[in-house]
Amino acid sequence: MIELRDIRKTYTVGKEQIDVLKSIRLTIEEGEFTAIMGPSGSGKSTLMNIIGCLDKQTSGQYLLNGENISDYEDTALARVRNQSIGFVFQQFQLLPRLTALRNVELPMIYNGIGKRERLERAAEALRKVGLSDRMEHLPNALSGGQKQRVAIARAIVNQPQIILADEPTGALDTKTSISIMEQFVKLNEEGTTVVLVTHEPEIADYTNRTITVRDGEIVANDGRR
Repeated sequence: MIELRDIRKTYTVGKEQIDVLKSIRLTIEEGEFTAIMGPSGSGKSTLMNIIGCLDKQTSGQYLLNGENISDYEDTALARVRNQSIGFVFQQFQLLPRLTALRNVELPMIYNGIGKRERLERAAEALRKVGLSDRMEHLPNALSGGQKQRVAIARAIVNQPQIILADEPTGALDTKTSISIMEQFVKLNEEGTTVVLVTHEPEIADYTNRTITVRDGEIVANDGRR
């Protein structure tokens, strides 16, 4: 499903070139539940952004479902993101003036789905994450765990093949983190490929595979791929 071939990411700062990713080679198969770990500055978030088509590599090839998307223009990458990938972020990224239902509805607007179907699917996604009684609440009336579940509902509403989660429990307490990780486990058991960035070993333990990144290179891969 996801195949990275010699991916490099380099930034130029003044006269200096900084190699953030160095010849990354990685394959993630359909249905995997994978954690990407590493210290601050290791390159793990940059790797996640490239997988999620939020950033482009300096060199190398990115194949998604066997298709080389390395040279896609921004419009084509946006279409890939919206149709194939759902995102969950540490700080939720909810619009404060929209209800939970309207926040979940947003990705479908960009897909051109009619209003009635949007609302039906958004409501179903919220029911799936246990928030059927919070659909009309604004984000400031929700707890941190509830906000993250709204974010998960928004991520799954377009039925993406892949969920990418960047430190999804970083702003949550332990009990709430367990609840959120159980949601990801359930999604994976239903067939969704889940890739998450975390610095917490206890969160990575929920996954089936842990990739460790250090100084822009993969230094451990659980002995797989």
